[in-house]
Amino acid sequence: MKVSLVTPAPPRSRKGNRVTAISWSRHLRALGHRVYIEEKYTGRGCDLLIALHARRSFPSVARFREAHPGLPLIVGLTGTDLYQDIRTNADARLSLELADRLIVLQSMGVEELPRRHRGKARVIVQSVKAPAGDFQPRKGSFEVCVVGHLRSVKDPFRAAKAAQLLKPPSKIKVVQAGGALTKEMADQARSEAKTNPRYKWIGEIPRWKALRLISRSRLHVLSSEMEGGANVLCEAIACSVPTLASRISGSIGLLGEDYPGYFEVKDTDGLASMLDRAEKDADYYRELKNWSKRIKPIVSPSTERKCWKDLIAEFSA
Repeated sequence: MKVSLVTPAPPRSRKGNRVTAISWSRHLRALGHRVYIEEKYTGRGCDLLIALHARRSFPSVARFREAHPGLPLIVGLTGTDLYQDIRTNADARLSLELADRLIVLQSMGVEELPRRHRGKARVIVQSVKAPAGDFQPRKGSFEVCVVGHLRSVKDPFRAAKAAQLLKPPSKIKVVQAGGALTKEMADQARSEAKTNPRYKWIGEIPRWKALRLISRSRLHVLSSEMEGGANVLCEAIACSVPTLASRISGSIGLLGEDYPGYFEVKDTDGLASMLDRAEKDADYYRELKNWSKRIKPIVSPSTERKCWKDLIAEFSA
């Protein structure tokens, strides 16, 4: 099958939408399909269109459906689609109507859809292959990583602010990797690094380096206000590194309702308390670690590939 995969993120971008598109293309190619990644549908002949982002890819969705009313169309939903745009944006809502199938990246995403569209939804958790090698935690510190672009919706400095509340005996050090998307964010990161001895910003790094940073860290913090199913959370799970996560639907859908590592959104004191407990309480840290290991199969490449195989088979049938 010839597949056109549309993503709003340009080539060489390290944003999540591009990472997702590249990952999807690899699985589809492994299943024997020809895949073309484009920023918009240009009319190229294909048997299937997969559009990532209901709102931003709507022009491609509409053009493909008008040109090919009988061909299958899949729309992959991002965090901003699920928790914002399908409630407020007409283009995003129309993408749901035009799609034959909808992909969500974690189980709770289905519940965010209008009831009439839930039957079209399929959950495909993003898979990750952990980096090869033995990555031991650095001695002399309790390293906590934060990985992702510096955007306000990610609440990127919450871990740094929480670490600053810890008392001097603590060895916690927050290492943040990710490019600043605005000058204001870059200035804030530099200012935080100057005034906070527990914080270091290393800027944007290649994904393979980010995976190594996660693998050697004792903890990962995901403090987002909104996520559709974060790539970086799947990466932490694959690396068996426990996450302290804000209690949002997009993370609960991956980690589970009863996961013991949630703090409330923007709750600096709550996160500081959990960081302190993870550092000092060996039983609590072991509980977090074991939970991450137990759910690791959800991010297995073989699991994701089977999901794609089953989804494509629906159209073949």
